[in-house]
Amino acid sequence: QGQRTIAQAWWMKPFLKLARALPLNPAKPMSTRTLIKIVQGGDPLVIFPEGRITVTGGLMKVYDGAAMVADKTGSMVVPVRIDGLEKSYFSRLTSQHVRRRLFPKVKVTILEPVKLEVPQEFKGRQRRTAAGAALYQVMSDLVFRTEDIDKTVLEKIILTANERGMKQLAVQDPVTGSLSYGKLLTAAAVLGEKFEHLYASQQTIGIMLPNANGACATLLGVMSAGKVPAMINFTAGAANILSACKAAEVRTVLTSRAFVEQAKLGAVVEEIGRSVEIVWLDDLRAGIGLKDKLLGLLRKTTPRVARKPDDAAVILFTSGSEGTPKGVVLTHRNILANAAQAASRIDFHSGDKVFNVLPIFHSFGMTAGTVLPLISGVPVYFYPSPLHYRIVPELVYASNATIIFGTDTFLSGYARTAHPYDFRSVRYCFAGAEPVKAATRMTYMEKFGLRILEGYGVTEAAPVISINTPMYNRSGSVGKIMPGMEYRLDPVPGVENGGRLYVRGPNVMSG
Repeated sequence: QGQRTIAQAWWMKPFLKLARALPLNPAKPMSTRTLIKIVQGGDPLVIFPEGRITVTGGLMKVYDGAAMVADKTGSMVVPVRIDGLEKSYFSRLTSQHVRRRLFPKVKVTILEPVKLEVPQEFKGRQRRTAAGAALYQVMSDLVFRTEDIDKTVLEKIILTANERGMKQLAVQDPVTGSLSYGKLLTAAAVLGEKFEHLYASQQTIGIMLPNANGACATLLGVMSAGKVPAMINFTAGAANILSACKAAEVRTVLTSRAFVEQAKLGAVVEEIGRSVEIVWLDDLRAGIGLKDKLLGLLRKTTPRVARKPDDAAVILFTSGSEGTPKGVVLTHRNILANAAQAASRIDFHSGDKVFNVLPIFHSFGMTAGTVLPLISGVPVYFYPSPLHYRIVPELVYASNATIIFGTDTFLSGYARTAHPYDFRSVRYCFAGAEPVKAATRMTYMEKFGLRILEGYGVTEAAPVISINTPMYNRSGSVGKIMPGMEYRLDPVPGVENGGRLYVRGPNVMSG
């Protein structure tokens, strides 16, 4: 099944003679009945449920007709993915999406047969829609399970850099400008060499920096050195910061004089400096010479210290809504799994640009705002404060960002000051952390022509558990659960609408 015009093209005719082919027409439901009869007759059937060749690099619309064939016949569905052909010169993707190759490596994955889960009581159109949704779940599970997450975060970013090109834009901020993948990885290699020797006896190193290119390079540098970065929430106050450092066994905190001065954190740094060593990256940078830079350039594609996917990648701290902030240890596999889960539902490509205003010391700003775009070849524009309601919309406009993240509080703040044209380039607007008010949704739709796609997550799940997508969006909900995850909702005495949620999946911390 595919686009009828392609199926009838002259160059397809030799291939169609190799098997019994049935070009389908969505306007003629009788064609679906023909397929049902074929399957009922015992013949296997290959269906392309998306109905057209991808032009995004991600999962396209899944047609209900293919699901109805499986549902009506009670047949098992064998998911198959062909990966790599999108990089060929015959691909429908543009150079914005992929880097073309003459002979791309092609991988074919065939998963175990599954049966579509459709409630027996559903009939008619309701059943057809449910079957289509079930097939979409199977397809997105297929995309997720065929993603390679058996790597470290830094290894995955290096792989993307080699795939997309070292000269491709990686990160930007309003102060230091732009860094390509090559420059970002070189900076990480230089810092990694310094951290490895200076803090050889320390396993965990604290990072207290705002969203900026330097923070990203420092994070990757700590990972390159084989250390675990502990992301310090500098808004939490000295007592909570010291509690976090004690819990994570942090003896050294990396920060910047310029940042501490601008954020007026002098008193906080002075107090925590009595218990941990404060290292000024400004001074460290001044001691980096030409030799260090040349060695970093040569070693940028190899982490200083090898780590495994199930090793700790980062320590984040919860918001403290349940008391004292708790440390959450996420592995490389946890983070890459959650990034792959999101990518299986949302089409990201190098023509996009993420505007990340959510702090990287929070899991959403870390995984969705930093790691996901970097491993997808999508540039990131960092901005240090989500509270600058007048500045953020202007920078979204100036940077041509296509993907933004926020909370209801932040988004409503931007809407009050933004010009209706400020978000003209935005394709997706994602929200989490708190319920999105109906008024905020209406404002974004009427003023900017944007749907707010709401999701739900927790730090322990790296963080996304569920999300609405352009294909499946229900206002007032947090969307479908991520592929590869299992859940259970247990009743709670006294609570009528709701229960206690239990989740399990590769993105959930093991502790």
